[in-house]
Amino acid sequence: MAMKGSNDNVWDAFHGPNMGYIEEQYELYLDDPDAVDESLRHMFEEHGAPTWMSTTGETDSSQGTASTADLQKITSAMKLVDAIRRHGHLEADIFPVGEQDERYSPSVDPKKYGLSEGDLKQLDATLLTPDVPKNVRNAWEFVQHLKQKYSGSISFEFNHIPDDDEREWLYSKVETGAFDVSLNNEDKKKVLKRLADVEGFEQFLAKTFVAQKRFSIEGLDVMVPMLDHMVTNAHQDEVEHIMMGMAHRGRLNVLAHVLGKPYDLIFSEFAHAPDKTLVPSEGSTGINYGWTGDVKYHFGADHEFTTDKSKTKITLAHNPSHLEFVNPIVEGYTRAVQDNRNEKGYAENDVSKAFNIQIHGDAAFIGEGIIAETLNLSQLRGYETGGAVHIIANNLVGFTTNHEDGRSTQYASDLAKGFEIPVIHVNADDPIACLTAVEFAYQYRKQFKKDVLIDLVGYRRYGHNEMDEPRGTQPILYQDIDNHGTAYDVFADRLVSENAVTEEEAKEWKDDVKKNLRDIYDNMKESETKDPSVPDLPKEVVNGLDKIETAVAEETLQKLNEDMLKRPEGFTGFKKLEKILKRREKAFDEGEKIDWALGEALAFASILKDGTPIRMSGQDTERGTFAHRHAVLHDVNEPGSYSPFHGIEGVESSFSIYNSPLSEAGVLGFEYGYSVQSTDTLVLWEAQYGDFANTAQVIFDQFIAAGRAKWGQIASMVMLLPHGYEGQGPEHSSARLERFLQLSAENNWTVANVTTAGQYFHLLRRQAAIVGTVAARPLVLMTPKSLIRNQHVAVDHKQLSTGKFNTVLEQEGLGENPDSVKRLVIGSGKVMVDIEEELEDREPNDNVHVVRLEQIYPFPEKELQRILKKYKNIEEIVWVQEEPKNMGSWDFVKERIQSIKKVKQKLNYVGRPYRSSPAVGDPNIHKSEQNRIVNEALTLD
Repeated sequence: MAMKGSNDNVWDAFHGPNMGYIEEQYELYLDDPDAVDESLRHMFEEHGAPTWMSTTGETDSSQGTASTADLQKITSAMKLVDAIRRHGHLEADIFPVGEQDERYSPSVDPKKYGLSEGDLKQLDATLLTPDVPKNVRNAWEFVQHLKQKYSGSISFEFNHIPDDDEREWLYSKVETGAFDVSLNNEDKKKVLKRLADVEGFEQFLAKTFVAQKRFSIEGLDVMVPMLDHMVTNAHQDEVEHIMMGMAHRGRLNVLAHVLGKPYDLIFSEFAHAPDKTLVPSEGSTGINYGWTGDVKYHFGADHEFTTDKSKTKITLAHNPSHLEFVNPIVEGYTRAVQDNRNEKGYAENDVSKAFNIQIHGDAAFIGEGIIAETLNLSQLRGYETGGAVHIIANNLVGFTTNHEDGRSTQYASDLAKGFEIPVIHVNADDPIACLTAVEFAYQYRKQFKKDVLIDLVGYRRYGHNEMDEPRGTQPILYQDIDNHGTAYDVFADRLVSENAVTEEEAKEWKDDVKKNLRDIYDNMKESETKDPSVPDLPKEVVNGLDKIETAVAEETLQKLNEDMLKRPEGFTGFKKLEKILKRREKAFDEGEKIDWALGEALAFASILKDGTPIRMSGQDTERGTFAHRHAVLHDVNEPGSYSPFHGIEGVESSFSIYNSPLSEAGVLGFEYGYSVQSTDTLVLWEAQYGDFANTAQVIFDQFIAAGRAKWGQIASMVMLLPHGYEGQGPEHSSARLERFLQLSAENNWTVANVTTAGQYFHLLRRQAAIVGTVAARPLVLMTPKSLIRNQHVAVDHKQLSTGKFNTVLEQEGLGENPDSVKRLVIGSGKVMVDIEEELEDREPNDNVHVVRLEQIYPFPEKELQRILKKYKNIEEIVWVQEEPKNMGSWDFVKERIQSIKKVKQKLNYVGRPYRSSPAVGDPNIHKSEQNRIVNEALTLD
């Protein structure tokens, strides 16, 4: 081994038994460098083989060992250095108020390692590190240097990072101060003035709008300068878009000072001010710019940070009270901006175009499972965004709950360690340390394209909200807070002591902010509107789907089918699967049918041909849970895969499909965010089974169903939810259709349960046609399981080249004598196919007609009215469903059918009775129940 260092006599410090120890460690090092202590590895790398050994590791007895140094002290010093790097955070000054948890005692005292100050001063620092900092003369000074870096008002946790190069990069950047922010007096003044803006805004709101909720930032004021710094960095790097997600704490302040939302607009949103109701200046938009609107601290905003060089757009996502559920949505926003979807194949991801900042609450970060789901997405190919910068807005208390009752870990940030994310703890009362933390995080994300987390430790000056009294539940903590100066005052005092500002300047800047805010408020006009009302829905939203043409020319469909059956040269697919897919060659022959899988494939292919990109994800979605899709084929001879959708001629739009992790809320949120941000793309999420959507209910409730009504936020994504009663028990029968219908209003989405491949084809194409238009809305689609291969679902290819999606289907072969029809059976989904099969075994009955409700919401009232008018002698209308009476569609449709039927016509229910569980567990009982339902529906009394 060549000597790497200049100190060839370093090994003279070792003698006697210590020589044997070093020899043993060096031999281990030659076999595996990672097998020895990190400090020893540095010594071997720096100085090569011990001088009494040959380069092969054999002892050279001719070398002398004259030295008085004690190896035990050197190894103890190495352990001390390692402990500071690992555990320095335990004695760091990161708490502005309160104290560190007493359960964790620091282990970085030299005495614990049998070392005194004198011992360390006698040791050369080069024994402990390959890179000795300037002005460090010995091991004692190096230890003090490390304590300053790891145990000051900023500290770090990196030891959980498994990659050696990454971990050593992190340690090196900390210890060399590579990212330390150094401010001159002018820069310090700018930071202080920014804190004056932050504090003055909060104090003005408190005095002007007494007892109104605002979730003040006070105690974490420095978050605004931190975000400013990150925006400046991103702009200098020509980042096109910064996506942000955050909950309530400090949101209004971030909107005002980072997003540039006008003060007067924010003031106007504090409705019913004590002395007047206000309207903002001309050109501003009121709070109810959506349909029904939302409270002021849930709204997001967009802002462009512009210089002569370039512009960077900043987006703060709208966020409901379900706190952290915005996190995957913001990740989806980011990926949508990064992806180039203008070429065939997978969308090409460029992580330099955008990144996201996630601001979390300390109790929520460790408490909400959606955080873990989102962090798990960060390094997966279908969801990676090049790393997010996470900031925990740590105010030490979760509403009224102390951390001892809120988490089982030492820090709120500890969850991040499981995902190999570096953690930076920093004291919110030290703005310069906080800016260093941001610089460090930004540069790490840029270098490694990974998530990084800042634990911004501050406090909450008031209660959870401004009407809450925290002194009843945290009296000791709030005694400390009451006696603690504001962030502005603490930093101002520091700058006064450094002669960077005068006391007069510090007071004047605060007064200037108050005066400016008062002038803005006083110059606002009083509202003349006495009774504000919710605006009407746009006509395009109400009537936006009726005239969409979805048919595709037969020759086009045939060519698409042919292209999807081609394979790249040298690709060898699974023989059994290729044989099945090969049958599609005959799909357009006379007498052949298009099944569900091919109907979907042709829909996707034709949508791509029309120029609309597609993104799809879900558990096992590439193959399809029921082995029908096969959108990704795998080479049996060598690692590699191929998607038939990537070989279609004339397509210049991307088709991206990914098997998701075993996550529903996180992945659905991501796809929703992607759909909102990419107004050119058809986005689909497929549940493995429909009931899996249960675990994503917050995303449905708070975002997909209500996002447009609350925030004017438009998405057009598709949710495919396998649904149907087939004897598989309670869990894999129901996609909880009733929940989606309960959420249906204001044309917020489409809920459908289609029963043929042709209907599926046309519905997907209709959905793609509204992407990016005013008529856009999500589609909730109950999809089949066993029906996927049922020939009753397959259709003649002409159904794809003619017609369009029908909200209502009449059963073929029935109703041919309209005057004879006495009973009209209406239902939706799989049970209607069961009825069709039963009808094939029965004698024709002119008294019964059967209608399928293919689209349940918006309810096809006109189509049903037309049918009722045609069959004017109907005496009884029967709603049939396989779900229990308190589930499925019954509660949704009964009043709507009641309103259009004649007074004398009876409306009856056929299905399962009221149940607490969706379905029985015994397949024999299921079969008996299903037979009863079908027979009752078709048999006249």
